[in-house]
Amino acid sequence: MTISQIFTTPPTDRREPAEQNCFELLEKLHIPFERVEHDPAFTMEDCREISEALYVQVCKNLFLCNRQQTQFYLLCMPASKTFKTKDLSGQLDVSRLSFAPAEKMQELLGVTPGSASILALMNDTEHQVQLLIDRTLYSKEYIGCHPCMNTGTLKMETSDVLNIFLPHCKHKAKMVDLPDYPAHEEETA
Repeated sequence: MTISQIFTTPPTDRREPAEQNCFELLEKLHIPFERVEHDPAFTMEDCREISEALYVQVCKNLFLCNRQQTQFYLLCMPASKTFKTKDLSGQLDVSRLSFAPAEKMQELLGVTPGSASILALMNDTEHQVQLLIDRTLYSKEYIGCHPCMNTGTLKMETSDVLNIFLPHCKHKAKMVDLPDYPAHEEETA
C-alpha cells in the first residue's frame, strides 16, 4: 500500500464529485483534519497501514438494512471488533439485518462499496439512513474515515463530527453496544 505524506488542507486537484463535495463541506464547517492519500482501500486489512500513518484507527463502516429493505443503517465501529447481526438486531428491534445492496448505498449515500463513511451522510438529504455508532468510538478523541472515496483517509476530532458535522447534516447518531469477540470469529450478516 502506497501512502502519501500527511496533509492538513484539501486536495488542490479536481476530485470525484462526492469527494470534492466532502472537502468543500468540511471547509465550510471549519472542521480541521489531517489526511493521507493511498491506493484504494477495500478492506480493514488495507486500512491497517493507513491507521498507523495517521495515528488513528480507521472506522469499520457497514451499510445494513432490514429484510424488506425499508430501513437502512450505517454502522460505524472499531476495526478491531467483529460484527454479528444478532448483537445489533435486538438493539434495533429488527428481526433480521443484512448487508444492504450496493445500489442502495449509491442511491442513499452517494458512495460505492469500500467508500462508505460517516461523511457520506451529507448525501442522505432525505434522512433515510440511521447512523449507528459503537459506544467505544464515542470515547475516542479522533475518528478516521474516508472522504467519500476509498483512496484517501481523514483524521478528525470525534467531537467535531458529532457536534458540528452531524447536526449540519441533520443526522443523529444512535449509540449501540457491540461485544468484543476473539479475533478468529468471522463477521456475519
